[in-house]
Amino acid sequence: MAKLYDLSKLAVLVVDDNKFMRQIVFQILHGLGIRQVAQAHNVDSALEVMTDSPTDFILSDLDMGAKSGLDLIKAIRQSDRPEMRMLPIVMVTGNATRKYVESARDAGVTEFIAKPLTAQSLYVRIVDVIERPRQFVKTKKYFGPDRRRKSDDSYDGPRRRADDRG
Repeated sequence: MAKLYDLSKLAVLVVDDNKFMRQIVFQILHGLGIRQVAQAHNVDSALEVMTDSPTDFILSDLDMGAKSGLDLIKAIRQSDRPEMRMLPIVMVTGNATRKYVESARDAGVTEFIAKPLTAQSLYVRIVDVIERPRQFVKTKKYFGPDRRRKSDDSYDGPRRRADDRG
């Protein structure tokens, strides 16, 4: 069992075009002790909510019609506001194929949850974000959390990243 955290101070934004799913996620978050939960039904309303309200954490659906969760991630990671660019983003989707997981990772998602969503799976992802914050990487083509999940001590190739060279 993961360590128990007091999550009551977190401000979470739930983005999903399905009102029923937003309500389910709201209820789960409320059950985990999170009291500040904003909701948005699409990318544009999510960006508006983030401008008007403090946000510590985002839970977003991937498939939302004309603009997807990937569009939301890209807009956040390319924002002029540093506090917005660094927000943890957890992508929630029923379409957890390798292609979509890699697309979300490459867009700058922090964590990924496959539906069906449970209180336990959501809590585990929140704890992952708290206990293992990922450093952010900025290159010409990417800004977001370090996409490497683990270091491979047996790797024998060139160490090209500055933090790899010690």
